[in-house]
Amino acid sequence: MEQVMSGASGDTVQGLGSLEQWQRAGKWFSYGGHAIFSRMAGEGEPVVFLHGFPTASWDWNRLWPLLAQHHQVLTLDMLGFGFSDKPPLYDYSIEDQADLFEGWITGLGLKSVSLFAHDYGCSVAQELLAREQEGVLSFHIRQVGFLNGALFPEVHSPLLIQKLLSSPVGGLLSLGLGRRTFERNLTRLFAPGNPPSAQDLEDFWHLLNYNNGRGVVHRLIRFMEERRCHRDRWVGALQNATQPLRLISGVADPVSGAAMARRFQELVPDPDVVTLRGVGHYPHFESSNIVYLVWRDFWKEHH
Repeated sequence: MEQVMSGASGDTVQGLGSLEQWQRAGKWFSYGGHAIFSRMAGEGEPVVFLHGFPTASWDWNRLWPLLAQHHQVLTLDMLGFGFSDKPPLYDYSIEDQADLFEGWITGLGLKSVSLFAHDYGCSVAQELLAREQEGVLSFHIRQVGFLNGALFPEVHSPLLIQKLLSSPVGGLLSLGLGRRTFERNLTRLFAPGNPPSAQDLEDFWHLLNYNNGRGVVHRLIRFMEERRCHRDRWVGALQNATQPLRLISGVADPVSGAAMARRFQELVPDPDVVTLRGVGHYPHFESSNIVYLVWRDFWKEHH
């Protein structure tokens, strides 16, 4: 099943104030001796948000108040991202981030959660699905929404800067990454008619630099190789899933847009895909009202 919708710059909400307010409303907990930033709000059946690379949980701030009307909403900045610690010599991996989420959700006493994942977070969600299928996950995943992630590495088209960051010169490049280069490449991921504002770019840049984040970007981006190495496991997790899955795809995304949506339809049984025209790599940021309506309908269909 595929639904096609249009998204536009008017289809987004204001969000939750400033990035500083988002930070002040958060709480930190310890994971392996490192401080992890988290946010929780609302009441009802829990939905856990998993953010992408190279940004942070702030990406969800426009969708957050909409879903908090009906759900308990939870998110965190993964290790190496946003307001969480960014240890310089850490061996970052998708599996470790999945351990982080599993430990956090279990520690909160949640027995069943839904996942809403974007980009890097999609790979973490795939790993959690694989663990549940193996009978080793400590909670049940009720349903999963995916947003523009490299679910199938064979059709992922990384930007040149991403390729360079994952190369042997990545360490030097990450330390020398300038604001203009960062903003130019990030803007390329948005739909041409709906670029991020100057304040949005300021916020994204601040999150990247917080706790010397530029110094670990080349370590985080190893996830592109992880996706290739674990391709069968993580694609298998989609193909073997018993819970409802929906891909919401901004097809103006040059990295993981239309080709990823087509591949999902080819490889996932009974595929549920919603394509958003005029929306790029960050649907929840570019067109949050539309994404909210698509999630709400997805939720109602399975309850």
